[in-house]
Amino acid sequence: QVQLVESGGGLVQAGGSLRLACAASGRTFSSYAMAWFRQAPGKGREFVANIKWDATLSNYADSVKGRFTISRDNAKGMVYLQMNSLKPEDTAVYYCAAGNLWLVNAALYDYWGQGTQVTVSS
Repeated sequence: QVQLVESGGGLVQAGGSLRLACAASGRTFSSYAMAWFRQAPGKGREFVANIKWDATLSNYADSVKGRFTISRDNAKGMVYLQMNSLKPEDTAVYYCAAGNLWLVNAALYDYWGQGTQVTVSS
């Protein structure tokens, strides 16, 4: 069992940066692949980035590649999403997720946080 709590969302101007954090509790956190998804109003949940349990590999959606960076600290039970050069289309609720497989399909992730709102103004 893993509990996830996101933080770090807020309002930022286009071109700005935010760093999201996801605090994980549970003994098996370090064995899970971790991911960030987002959901904009009226749209489905969209894959943003994921990272393997040992941080050796990560994967990004084309829309954020080169601007966002996912990282994790297994000793601290934390996952981060550094978001630079933010655009209005990045506005969404961002969710942290944990799963056994390093994949982009949201349905394959077992544990989810409550989400944190990111709003980018133009």
